[in-house]
Order: sequence, then C-alpha cells, then structure tokens
Amino acid sequence: MIHSCTGLRGRQASYRGSVKDFVNCNAKQDAELLHKAMKGIGTYEDTILMLLASRSNNQRQEIKVEYKKAHGKDLVSALKSELGGLFETLVVALMTPPISYDASQLHKALKGVGTDDDVLIEILASRTCAQIKDIVKVYKKECGGKLEKDITGDTSGNFQKLLIMLLQRSNDEGVDDNRIEKDAMELIAAGKGKVGTDEEKFINILGNRSHEHLRLVFDAYKKVSGNDIEDSIEGATTGNLENLMLAVVKCAKSVPAYFAESLYRSMRRAGTDDQTLMRIMVSRGETDMLDIRACFKKMYGASLYTTIQEDTTGDYGKALLYLCGGND
Repeated sequence: MIHSCTGLRGRQASYRGSVKDFVNCNAKQDAELLHKAMKGIGTYEDTILMLLASRSNNQRQEIKVEYKKAHGKDLVSALKSELGGLFETLVVALMTPPISYDASQLHKALKGVGTDDDVLIEILASRTCAQIKDIVKVYKKECGGKLEKDITGDTSGNFQKLLIMLLQRSNDEGVDDNRIEKDAMELIAAGKGKVGTDEEKFINILGNRSHEHLRLVFDAYKKVSGNDIEDSIEGATTGNLENLMLAVVKCAKSVPAYFAESLYRSMRRAGTDDQTLMRIMVSRGETDMLDIRACFKKMYGASLYTTIQEDTTGDYGKALLYLCGGND
C-alpha cells in the first residue's frame, strides 16, 4: 500500500530539514570542547553526540578545520580512536560532506563482498539529477573509479540498464503533455497479456521522465487500467529490478513517503537494519526529515521518534533521536 503524502509537496519552499545551522556557532570553541571530551580517562560521549548532532554539516566541516589547526591531527581519526560500534559509524557519517557520503556508500556497496543492491537503488532512485552529477564527480575524485563503470561491472540485465539511465538522467522537471497518455498506454500494453512483461518499455519510461511527468502518467494509467502502477510492477517483475522500479515510482510520487517506508522497514523486523536506518537519518537530516516524520506518522500511526526510541539503544540511539529532531 502506497500512501502518497502528497499534501507535503507544496511546503517545500520552507526549510524541511530537522538539522539546522547552530546559531552563533564557534567552530574554534567546538573543536576545543570535542578535544576535552576525548582527552583523559574515558570519553564524554554525551558531549560529542550533543555537539555534533546539533551542528549542520557545513559547521562540522569548519570544526574539523579548526581542530586540525589547533591539534595538528584529523578530527575524524581522533573520534574513531575514541569511539566504537554503531555510534562510531554514525559519527563518522555525520562528519562526512553529504555528496562524499553518498559516493562512499555507493563505493562500499559496489566494492564490498557481493553488491549491496539496496544502497544502489535507494541513492540512485531518490537523489536529484544535480546531486547525481555531483556524486559522479566526487566518486571519481575520492573513490578512484568511474561510478558508471563500477555499476556496469557489478550488475547485469535490465537492472543494470535502469541504474545507468538514472545515473544519466538529465532533468528532474518538466512535463511533456503530448506524451502522458501515450506513456500510460505503452505501460498498460507492456504489462498486459504477454508471456513475460515488456520490461524495456517500463525501463525507458521510468528511466527517462521527470518525477512530475511520471506522476501524471501514473494517474492516467490508473484511470484507464483501474490498477496502481505498483501492482502491475509487482505482478510482472521480481528481484532487484522490481525493487528498483518500485523505488523510482515511489520517489516520483513522494520522496518523503519513500523514506518513511524505508525507515519503517529498517526497524519493524526481526533485528534492526542499522545501516539503512543510519544512512537515511544522516542523509535526510538537512533535506526533508520534517516531511518524512509527517509521512511516517500518517502512514503508520506512530511517531518516527518513538519508533527509533523503541528500536535503538545507547549513544547511537540518542544521536539518532537528535537527528530526528522531535516527537510528533
């Protein structure tokens, strides 16, 4: 069941992140507070988590510079030597610039043991064209390879084809009125009455149209066929291609609703999927966390804050709650 949370779209003009610039931030002072928290016997994790979770990413980068100036060493390395476990992973993620973080997550997904398709799907389906362009540049610079080449080497078939299309997509906006009806009819024909679905048609439309255009296509599709596009995809494909197509559809309808569902799934199962939980909380904190929270409440009748509280513990859990930014 997809809940669109469409009512949230119109509010994008105002800032929708939960993490904001800290007023009167003094990077030099913050660097010293962190230094003191790490010095001596025991580490004051509370100071570290409260300070870093209440600064924006740009401010954290300034603190990093001041720390290096004052102490001649890298703040991230210093933090890593003091912390451990999930809290350490989360703190390192918070200290990484957003585009570098996305690039590193993709690199890890491609270069680890086996490919982590879920990470590829999440990032490539949800980021804007401008963000993806930046990720490609940073990936080359910091991960020492070409993202497209690495994806091609690690994936295959129509799944690979759609990933590469998303990587190359050049526009987020714009509607071609003449194509809406045509696209909808092509999708209906592609999914119907054939042995096997014409996946190519689905891929070409999902991979080459703006979110705005796709929303109108999905409306027309439903009007004519009586079905939601998701139902047709679920009935026609399987595995990672199905997951990728569904992610593109969900993000076209509402990115916050897509992330609300991903967060719910990361927690409401046997064992928490901490990597997904952490990745979304870090990467959406300065983007649309307030909208994600509203969608979460609307879709699941519980607040994201309480759900995180029930599912995580310790400094790691506390830091995630700071990033969440409040209870609904």
